Amino acid sequence: MGPVVTVDELKKALAGERPPVLLDVRWALGDTQGRRHYLEAHVPGAVFVDLDSELAGHATPAHGRHPLPSVGALQNAARRWGIRTGSAVVAYDDAGSLAAARAWWLLRWAGLTDVALLDGGLRAWTEAGNPTRSGDEHPDSPGDVLLEEGYFPTLTADDAAALAADGVLLDARAAERYTGEAEPIDPKAGHIPGARSAPTTENLAADGRFAPVDVLRDRFGAVGAEPGAVVGVYCGSGVTAAHQIAALALAGVEAALYPGSWSQWSNDPERPVATGPDPER
Repeated sequence: MGPVVTVDELKKALAGERPPVLLDVRWALGDTQGRRHYLEAHVPGAVFVDLDSELAGHATPAHGRHPLPSVGALQNAARRWGIRTGSAVVAYDDAGSLAAARAWWLLRWAGLTDVALLDGGLRAWTEAGNPTRSGDEHPDSPGDVLLEEGYFPTLTADDAAALAADGVLLDARAAERYTGEAEPIDPKAGHIPGARSAPTTENLAADGRFAPVDVLRDRFGAVGAEPGAVVGVYCGSGVTAAHQIAALALAGVEAALYPGSWSQWSNDPERPVATGPDPER
């Protein structure tokens, strides 16, 4: 599978001899009711994944709000979800894959290759006339998958600073957070000096699906993120930046994730902060 699958492709896979493991990653900044949303309605067969506790380590100012979990903790979670050696995995949410992309990125980082996002998520599933199910679901048996970190590249804060100066570092947060006009959660407003603004929401069409590939290529090309370029991405805490990496992959561009992102950078008094609409300000 590529970074995304359509509803029709998912239905075909679910009807096959080895259906994919379905992960429901219902999460949004400021909304702590992901599990309740899942219990109310989800794609039949999906298991709930808690982003804060299963797709992230312990939050600290020094490491950010959503540091990467240890590969051992991720492996234990993946086995609880029913992922076995050779399993295909499809993750979705109800917010344009902005949360589900974290599961996609982490599993790819940990060595799984057959992982995809359901394009359009739960909305696309239901708008196509497909049923949902309420209540909790668990796999018939635990998984046995073995995970190993390092299959997708990551950046430290020093790496991000260097890339902003010598390559292409994309800031995937909303434009007003990049400029410093607004900062709802982190201690400082602004951006990493040299980073270029590329809000994650612009990866999506109005229906919550990824924009067409040619649109994504033009969008990223306009900020220097082209095939062959050295590209990195950060956001507030390393969650929606994973969505940017999926969108870049659709456009044929490889990119590294800065997991600590702005939540780590802005908590370090030694790190410089730029404001305004220009990368170098």
